[in-house]
Amino acid sequence: MFIAWTTLATRAEAEKLATEVVSLGLAACVQVEGPIVSFYNWQDRPERTEEFRLCLKCLPNKLPALETHVLGHHPYATPEWIVVRAERVGEKYLSWAGASPTKWPL
Repeated sequence: MFIAWTTLATRAEAEKLATEVVSLGLAACVQVEGPIVSFYNWQDRPERTEEFRLCLKCLPNKLPALETHVLGHHPYATPEWIVVRAERVGEKYLSWAGASPTKWPL
């Protein structure tokens, strides 16, 4: 299983993207967190921005399509996209993620 993160400017944008990737079967689960506060340099200027973080969980065979969808529908010029492989995943959770039917939208 992989865990990926990205951020968006508004809760509405975050919830829209989360709903899309789950309804398309690209992610088993997406959590929307925030607002969070991000500090970074952009175009040689320090920035402080409130954002909403998505934590996306997906199976290995879904990762390429998930990445393509997220980056293709992301409004940022340089979106955060960080992916890690989960070292351990509970058997019940992994079984659920592999068999999770999509019944969206909520």
